[in-house]
Amino acid sequence: MSLLLVPGFMADETLWRDLEAPLARFAPIHHADLRHDSSIAAMAHRALDAAPASFLLIGFSMGGYVAREIARLAPERVRALVLIATSTRPDTPALRQRKGAIGKAAPSIAFSGLSRTAVASSLHPKQRDNEPLIERVRAMGMRLGGEVFRRQSMLERPGDLDRLIDIRCPTLVVAAAQDQLRSLEEARELQAGIPGATLDVIEDTGHMIPIEAPQRLADLIVPWLERHAGA
Repeated sequence: MSLLLVPGFMADETLWRDLEAPLARFAPIHHADLRHDSSIAAMAHRALDAAPASFLLIGFSMGGYVAREIARLAPERVRALVLIATSTRPDTPALRQRKGAIGKAAPSIAFSGLSRTAVASSLHPKQRDNEPLIERVRAMGMRLGGEVFRRQSMLERPGDLDRLIDIRCPTLVVAAAQDQLRSLEEARELQAGIPGATLDVIEDTGHMIPIEAPQRLADLIVPWLERHAGA
């Protein structure tokens, strides 16, 4: 059974590097390309166009919004869905205001990557001085570049609470206990809204679960995917 991985904001396929070995049993593995589009729907359509006829689906953070749209657009193709450190909520007014400021910035301003402070704030407190970890996250942003940063920063994340009921495939919601970006309450909203969804919480990790706690994430999702690969 094939696997489609959907990264988060300013993340590329290397987000999943430490999960490649345990996920190899679900080969071939495909990566959604979120670099080119300016809406969740367009990202989902692009990913579907390049995806196999039937697949397991994993979405992280922003990629969780895209993954849910994929599951709604092609329910007959998605065999099971894993949502990691994501939310069903729309952008807050404060976030929309911040995005507007980014959009007004001159395109000529050189992009120097996500700030260390911003990256550190997404990690578990014990990892906030972990320079190799911070640089790994920053390197993904640098590879994607300033144009993608502006496009993804301006992306509207509409709330889909009222459309969660349309997701009918087996769904696992994974949350980080110390996530400063997405709360456990948001994970519980996803679980409650998606019929039959289950929720698991990983302790001692921040938002960047695939990088901060890849083995514990694999230990959780691989057996679950194996149980549902033929669903």
